[in-house]
Amino acid sequence: MKIHVLTLFPNMFTNFLQESMVGIAIEQNAIEVTLTDIRDFAHDKHRTTDDYPYGGGAGMVMKPEPLFEAINQVKLDRDIPVIYFTPQGKLLKQPDITAFSELDEVILLCGHYKEIDQRIRDSMVTEEFSIGDYVLSGGEIPAMVFIDAVARLQEGVLGDIDSALTDSHQNGMLGCPHYTRPPEFMGMEVPEVLISGNHKKIAEWRAEKALEITRRNRPDLLNDEK
Repeated sequence: MKIHVLTLFPNMFTNFLQESMVGIAIEQNAIEVTLTDIRDFAHDKHRTTDDYPYGGGAGMVMKPEPLFEAINQVKLDRDIPVIYFTPQGKLLKQPDITAFSELDEVILLCGHYKEIDQRIRDSMVTEEFSIGDYVLSGGEIPAMVFIDAVARLQEGVLGDIDSALTDSHQNGMLGCPHYTRPPEFMGMEVPEVLISGNHKKIAEWRAEKALEITRRNRPDLLNDEK
């Protein structure tokens, strides 16, 4: 899978792309990440990529010309989805990640400042996503979230793909509690059912706990199932 990142701050990705599952995915050629500096497509001597908004108001808006040229430079007339990260976008969820992880290529557009020019959103952007109900300085961190999430679903990246398939949100609910050695820690013991060897009982316990945690922390997920 090829992931093209368009950003004003490519250096933010340097260490991120070398570490953990993302680094493993790149080493195994499961994903390929290219970084495009949007400033390279600003043609004035100051490499200007933003300007004041029409109509007044606080903040700066990213200019359409550098964004248009950067996106076209990557697309080269190919049909590649362009994902823009914005607080106005729909919430990025695990089914979205699963679907995107099966694509051959995707472009991630990282905005900055107040917004990007709406004409780019109208003419170039395929989908808009938010990673939560809060505002970040730019789209770089959401892009990293996206890359990490799709990387771990690529074949051969995780030691056991079932690890990903049983994560929170993969089946519409939150995950259950997990334990490892030692069986007793600071007076707290591992639930007996987990060391019983009864796989049917273990599965039932995990399903019950997952439902309990989802009902307590994210009841909206259960409502979505109705």
